[in-house]
Amino acid sequence: MKKHLLFGLGLGLLMFFAKPSFAQDSGFGLGIMLGEPTGLSAKYWTSQNNAFDFGLGVGIGGDRIKYEGYYDNGSRIHFHMDYLWHTFNAISSTQRFPLYYGFGGRYNSGGGYEGSLGIRGVLGIAWLPRSTPIDVFLEVVPVFQVTPLTGLGMDAALGVRYFFQ
Repeated sequence: MKKHLLFGLGLGLLMFFAKPSFAQDSGFGLGIMLGEPTGLSAKYWTSQNNAFDFGLGVGIGGDRIKYEGYYDNGSRIHFHMDYLWHTFNAISSTQRFPLYYGFGGRYNSGGGYEGSLGIRGVLGIAWLPRSTPIDVFLEVVPVFQVTPLTGLGMDAALGVRYFFQ
């Protein structure tokens, strides 16, 4: 409940202080994400269709990939970085709903995942409202964990970012 309240408050503040702009597809954006993980999300556009995506948060669930030992169900620190391609004409609408895909890596520490590295494959959709410099996104991310043991897992998040002028 507390996370939902903080998400709503953050989204409301972003919309209140936002000025009209079409800048969600350029520059730098910073916001929050809820899911696996929950925390901060950032995006840096490198061209009209490509961007780097970063996340730093806390994972509270876990994919429990072949963990041999004690899994304490505790939270863990999660960091990821992805390179994304966006397709702006996939959905025909008066609003902008680009689909995006990409790949990257993640690092987890804590909760039985001490120093685990994984390769991420990102699939998502974003909403870029025409009247505010924010984007709202939903993504599903299959993960192939490389260390300490190999296996498949899943990350997923819903988030919002404010783009600075």
